[in-house]
Amino acid sequence: MVSRYLKIATETKDTLNMGIAYITLGERYNFKSDYETGIAYSLKGLRIIERLDTSSRTRATLNASMAANYLMIKDYKKSIEFGEKAEVLDRKNKNYKSLTSTLLNLGNAYDALGQDIKAIGAYKESLSLCDKYNFPSFVAMNCEGMVEIMDRQNKLDQVKYYAEKGLATAIKIADNFNIMSCYQNLSIYYLKTNQHDKAKELLFKALDISKANDYKEARGAILQSLSNVLYATHDYALASQYEREATKIKEDIFTESMAQKHANEEVKFETEKKESQIKLQTAEIRQKNILNYFLIAGTIAFLAISILSYRNYKHRQKLQQAKIDELETEKQLTATEAVLKGEEQERTRLAKDLHDGLGGMLSGIKFSLNNMKENLIMTPDNVHAFERSIDMLDSSIKEMRRVAHNMMPEILVKYGLDTALKEYCEEMDRNGVLHVNYQSVGMQQADISQTTSVTIYRIVQELLNNTIKHANAKNVLVQLHQSAQEKLLAVTVEDDGTGFDTEVLKQSAGMGWLNIRNRVEFLKGRIDLQSAPGKGTSIMIEINI
Repeated sequence: MVSRYLKIATETKDTLNMGIAYITLGERYNFKSDYETGIAYSLKGLRIIERLDTSSRTRATLNASMAANYLMIKDYKKSIEFGEKAEVLDRKNKNYKSLTSTLLNLGNAYDALGQDIKAIGAYKESLSLCDKYNFPSFVAMNCEGMVEIMDRQNKLDQVKYYAEKGLATAIKIADNFNIMSCYQNLSIYYLKTNQHDKAKELLFKALDISKANDYKEARGAILQSLSNVLYATHDYALASQYEREATKIKEDIFTESMAQKHANEEVKFETEKKESQIKLQTAEIRQKNILNYFLIAGTIAFLAISILSYRNYKHRQKLQQAKIDELETEKQLTATEAVLKGEEQERTRLAKDLHDGLGGMLSGIKFSLNNMKENLIMTPDNVHAFERSIDMLDSSIKEMRRVAHNMMPEILVKYGLDTALKEYCEEMDRNGVLHVNYQSVGMQQADISQTTSVTIYRIVQELLNNTIKHANAKNVLVQLHQSAQEKLLAVTVEDDGTGFDTEVLKQSAGMGWLNIRNRVEFLKGRIDLQSAPGKGTSIMIEINI
C-alpha cells in the first residue's frame, strides 16, 4: 500500500506525499529492525520535506526519528547532528515531551563518544523535564546513562543515587525492562563497595525478569555481571559457568544478526535480479507483439461486429443487475448506519446517565456518610470499617467515571479524532500492557465529521483490543495519514505479534472482526489485511473523506 502511495505521488509530482511515503516506508523497515534500509528511505523523505514549507513541529519529529535511527546503528555523530536540530525545534515549539526524548537520545550519543560534560547536561535536563511535566517513562533510561558516567568517574554515591531513582520510577509504572536494568545498575554500587551478597541478590532478580520476558541480550549482560561478582568472591567454578553462558548468548545474538542481514541482502539481490529479468522479457515480448499485431488485426476486425452486438446485450443485463445490487447495498448500509448510530446514541445516553445520574447519587451518598460520621459515636473497629466503606465508594465513583468515559470519550467530542486517538494510545502505553507508538500525518487541518470520527475511534479501539487478546505482541504502531489532495484518510495498525493465517479469518470471523468490517463498510472504506504466523499483523483502512 505504501509503494502504491509512492507511485501515485511520483506520477502526480506531489512532493509532500512523496516525502511522507518515503518516511513511512523507512518506518516499516525500522519496525522490522532493518535500520540501514529504513534510514536510507527516511533520509530520502526527510530531504524532500525539508525543502518544503512544512511546520516546525513536523520537522522536529522527523529529525528526532532520524537521530534515534542513527543511534540504533551506532552512528553517533550522525545521531547528534539530527538530534541537535530536533532539540532546537522542540524548544521553539515548547514541545516538552518530545524534547525530553530528544535530550535522552542526545545524552546517549554524547556518552558513547565520551563527551561526559555534554552527556550529563542532556541527561539532567531530561530528568528535570520528567519531574516537572510527569514523564515517568523516560526517568529510568536517563538514570541508566548517569550511572554509566558516574561509574566511569568512580563517583559511587552518585551511582547509587541514580540507580535507586530509576528503580523507584520503573517499579511505580511497572516497567519490567527498566526494573531489570536498574537492578543491574544498582549492583554496580554494591560490587564496588564489596557488598557482594547484595549485588548477587539484585542480579538474580534481574536475571529472573530477563528470563520471564525473553530479554535475551540483557540476560547475557546480567550473566556477565554475575560472573564478575562471583570472581570477586572467589567462586571460580560458578563464575566460569556464568561467563560461558554469557559468551554463548552473545555468539547466538551475533549469529542471528548476521543471518538476518544476510537474508535482507539476499532479498535485495533477488529483487534486483527479478527486475532485470522482467525488463528483458518485456523488451522481447514487445518485439514479438509488433509482429503479432499485424496477424490478429484482420481477425479482430471480423469479430468486432459480432462481439459488439453480444456486448450490448450483456451490458444491458449488467446494468440491470448493478441497479439491483446498488439498491441492496444501499439497503444494507442504511440498516448498518441505523444500528451504528443507535449504538453510539445509546452509548452517549448511558454515559450521561452514569456520569450525571449514578455519579451524582454516589457522590451524594458519600457526602451524606461523611456528614453522618461527625454525628456518630463509633468504636475504633467501626471507624475503620466506616472509612474502608468510604474508600470503596470512592473507588466505585472512579470506576463509574472510567466506564462512562470509555463509552463516549469527551476528548473526542471536544478536540477531535487525532487528539482523542493520541490520548487513547498514550494511555494504553502507560498501562504497560504493550508499547503503543502513535503517529499522525496531515491531521492538523483535517475536517472530519463527528460520526466518522467516532466510527474510526471505535475501529482502532477494537483493533487494539484484538491485539491485546490474541496477538501476544510487544509493540504496536498506529498511524493516521490524511491526503488532502486525494481526500483520503488512511488508518494503519501494525503489531509484532504471533500473526495468523488470514484464511482462517475468512472461514469463521468473530464478532470483533465483524464489527470492524461493518463499520468500515458504513464509511464506504477499504480494508487491507496482511498477516502470517510468526510475522505479525498489518491492517490498513482507507476512507474517502
